[in-house]
Amino acid sequence: MGFADDHLVPLVDAGLGNSAYLVDLGDGRALAVDASRDLRSLREAAARRGLRVAFAADTHLHADFLSGARQLAHDDGAQVLASAAGQRAFPHTPLADGDETDLGGLTLRALATPGHTTEHLSFVLLDGGRELGVFSGGSMIVNSAARTDLLGADRADELARAQYRSLRRLAALPDEVALWPTHGAGPFCSAPPGRERTSTIGAQKRTNPLLAAPDEDAFVRTLTAGLGSYPAYFARLAEANRRGPGVLTAAPQLPGLSVAQVEDLLRRGGYLVDVRPTADFAAGHVPGSVSIALRDQFATWLGWLLPDSAPLAFVTDERQDPAEIVWQAYKIGYERLAGRLAGGLDAWLAAGGEAQTVDVVTADRAADPAAGRPVLDVRQRAEHTAGHIPGAAHIELGSLAGHAGDVDDGTLVHCAHGERAMTAASLLQRAGRERLTVLAGGPDRWAAARGTQLVHGDGATGPPRGP
Repeated sequence: MGFADDHLVPLVDAGLGNSAYLVDLGDGRALAVDASRDLRSLREAAARRGLRVAFAADTHLHADFLSGARQLAHDDGAQVLASAAGQRAFPHTPLADGDETDLGGLTLRALATPGHTTEHLSFVLLDGGRELGVFSGGSMIVNSAARTDLLGADRADELARAQYRSLRRLAALPDEVALWPTHGAGPFCSAPPGRERTSTIGAQKRTNPLLAAPDEDAFVRTLTAGLGSYPAYFARLAEANRRGPGVLTAAPQLPGLSVAQVEDLLRRGGYLVDVRPTADFAAGHVPGSVSIALRDQFATWLGWLLPDSAPLAFVTDERQDPAEIVWQAYKIGYERLAGRLAGGLDAWLAAGGEAQTVDVVTADRAADPAAGRPVLDVRQRAEHTAGHIPGAAHIELGSLAGHAGDVDDGTLVHCAHGERAMTAASLLQRAGRERLTVLAGGPDRWAAARGTQLVHGDGATGPPRGP
């Protein structure tokens, strides 16, 4: 078959920052590459074209989502293509470097590209002898390469050196070959921010700073210098993908729960997650509930902050789709979803329950830390060092629960917009902190309201202290 650009459909998960790909093979069949367990967008794209997924290729044992390949094998009879070195515990076609799979006119060639993970494969798509593009997974990505510390900080240097060799192997492909990475801008697995999710080998030779490194040592220093923290659930998913996620025979549901059922769940060590917009949570919420607003990044923060072993219940509003909660949770391995509080906060209050609030202030009304008000920045370290409020302490949201006892009552909490700060305030309230305030907006807005400058560099890194 002749391959045209419209035969490739990128499927972007904006929250996790990843791309899956659906390839129309021209005969009613399709190839899926790095599909997540949330197959809704892939199913829609396949249905629009009248396609059945005949092949499901995974580039690596993903650290940031559960693979949908096993589900595609069950539902569509897809042949799962994956690295032999990954030792997956379910039926698949194990591939080694150079192995080729006939897709029916097109060919998929496995290319060993370790670095992001040890068993990592890239897949070169060929039309006859012509290389069309490469599904590079977490090896070469747009203007960067994916992180090499997911198997432990002690192996980051070793795997960065493997990544160096893998990128150069990919760079040896012809300039016109398309680059189709899985990881893109924004995920914790990779990369610098940016809009472009795909590229070409030739463009990357010109713009990727890692390919411009003069030698292997310089490459390793550049790649590992920017590694920050990453969600706690990453550590669990590689083994979950090796075993294979459980096959679903029906779409999981989120049933309504009575107030008594929610109270019983909390007594048994469960969590109540409030997914309403932050303004609604601030105005009133069930004491002890954790605010994680239902948005693109919901799965990231659910998987970072809460255990996958505890039952979860949710507080929603009538405009929110329970299916979105379910699929964001399931794609990162969170399946102990008890349900949602029927009637929401109104039902809780009607049953005699109390509510807590969180004050939200605009930048012009926020107290100045110079006047003795403790201020806590819960953004990522790179965000903090790029510019923060003078005197602000810094504790990343992902590690805040372990430091909540060090934070004073009366602290002003902020992030870049407000969602993470509200989550932080909810965690601090669970730990007994009182009189918390969340800044509406971030440090730029605070500085603009005062006509002052932000501080650059590490600055304060410990817990905030009042007078």
